[in-house]
Amino acid sequence: GALNHCKHINLHGNDITASGWRYFSTALAQSGRCRLENLNLTFNDIEDDGAEVLARGLVSNKTLKCLHLFCYYEEDISIAPAGWSAFSKAMCDTSTINNTHLSNHTIQELWKGGHKSWNYVYNGNVGQYESIRQNLSLYLQLNKQHPQHAAKCKILMHHPHLDMAPLLQWELKFLPLAVGWFERAKPCSTLSIGESDGERMRCLEESDEEFGSRILTALYQFVRGAPKKVMERRDELILVAAYDDKIAMVEKENESKKLLSFEKENERLRNENKRLREIAQSARKDALRIIEKVGEECFEE
Repeated sequence: GALNHCKHINLHGNDITASGWRYFSTALAQSGRCRLENLNLTFNDIEDDGAEVLARGLVSNKTLKCLHLFCYYEEDISIAPAGWSAFSKAMCDTSTINNTHLSNHTIQELWKGGHKSWNYVYNGNVGQYESIRQNLSLYLQLNKQHPQHAAKCKILMHHPHLDMAPLLQWELKFLPLAVGWFERAKPCSTLSIGESDGERMRCLEESDEEFGSRILTALYQFVRGAPKKVMERRDELILVAAYDDKIAMVEKENESKKLLSFEKENERLRNENKRLREIAQSARKDALRIIEKVGEECFEE
């Protein structure tokens, strides 16, 4: 279909049917084949059913950046809170850590005109829509400004206590990977996003101490979840620690030997320079004596 070949499609003002929305959803979900980056669906009567169908296709999509569902001069917006909630869930499904990770982290726009477009969406129900708009705006800006950290930030925002229990089936083999994930996620604690009013907002309100406690909690879950394996590997870990100490000691000794060797080499070079200077001085004296003798012989002649 067109979505597998085109990067930009404008369907502004088309009378798209329910089967049409299902087609778009299926095509968008084919992430390996879909090349579409911009899709304009403004002035279409999408309604909640169409929005939910589109949102399901958006979850697996990795190419679409702009999906314009309405614009600032479109007064009749047919999408209600249920439809917008479906898009919010597509960008950040908070039901499980894995679902959050598998959510859409690519889409950057869902409407034209910024926050003022929502004056038409609200239609007097500001409280009902405002929390949805805030979540949508946060996820969209996070996808746009920090795409490499979007998934990790969303996980940290909505899962304060990461459950390590599903990973315990691999026992301690998964522990280094878990620690590595936290190290890669560390920048999320300092990231901020720019809002439409020029202000910047931190993605994650968390101090270094709070982030460090997440890591300690994860480590504790591994130790508590696999105590037998920890005890079985205790001697191994002790040997590894002793081996590391031995390596450090050998490296220190090698450094000392290198330093001593360097000092000896310097001393040898100093002595060699002294010997060469003495030879040079002796040669100069011999040369002067020869010159004087030659001069005396010439004078006598």
